[in-house]
Amino acid sequence: MGIIKASKLIFDYIRRDEEDNIEEIKRAIDDVSLDIEAGQFIAILGHNGSGKSTFAKQLNAILLPTEGTVWIQGLDTSKEENLWEVRKRTGMVFQNPDNQIIGNIVEEDVGFGPENMGVPTEEIWRRVDESLTAVGMAPYRLKSPNRLSGGQKQRVAIAGVMAMRPQCIVLDEPTAMLDPNGRKEVVKTVHELNKKEGITVLLITHYMEEVTDADRVIVMDEGKVVMDGTPKEIFSRVEELKSYRLDVPQVTELAYELKKEGIDLPDGILTLNELMENLIPKFDGHLSNKEALENGGDHGH
Repeated sequence: MGIIKASKLIFDYIRRDEEDNIEEIKRAIDDVSLDIEAGQFIAILGHNGSGKSTFAKQLNAILLPTEGTVWIQGLDTSKEENLWEVRKRTGMVFQNPDNQIIGNIVEEDVGFGPENMGVPTEEIWRRVDESLTAVGMAPYRLKSPNRLSGGQKQRVAIAGVMAMRPQCIVLDEPTAMLDPNGRKEVVKTVHELNKKEGITVLLITHYMEEVTDADRVIVMDEGKVVMDGTPKEIFSRVEELKSYRLDVPQVTELAYELKKEGIDLPDGILTLNELMENLIPKFDGHLSNKEALENGGDHGH
């Protein structure tokens, strides 16, 4: 069993009237089974309403399954006696850092979680130092969070989660409210944590550019897992992604359109470099043939 495992997970949002009678049941997660290995960087993609944020909230027992089971390191999230351990192991970073930052000074905010957990004072300060350094926010430790940019606040929120030493960090659309630079900062930070600290990362997003470096991409639609594979495998299926109202990275789209025009390119190109490496030899070939013809050689074309 991986660090996170969901089996036949179903979650219904239930709306009741004033007499507590059920008015409406909306199924947000519909029979999802997943197994996620420790140390992986997993991206979960989906349009609004696909169930991806509801899934995120299952992972540290903010929501509990209607049916089925979620295990975090073998602990069943729906058992009340596991709640504290589950939350210690899975840190959550939400869309709006303002909802997560509570201290008046950056370092106080980062130390708040471990202090709540009863970590000794010396160890708290060591963790605050390490976490702020890891997210590149150590120079701002004595600043007020109110004076930081959106990307900086989000990095402080990530440091606050890191200081609690979770094995897994779940980021629920952490860049949705940020400008492109802030988005890059946060995604880079999360990748570094994954590589250097070996923290398992689940990044929930609808920005395609954020998932090209993931180990695995899971696509959700209407509460179900509809695609699951490496970024290359997923982005090779352009039309299918579009049928779930998702885009593909711009360079993947460009390669896809060129391929439709008859240029022989592999599927699932993810970076500009990769595109150029595949295109340049083709044009070199055209040029050398053309030169040969002009010089009177008979090389065909």
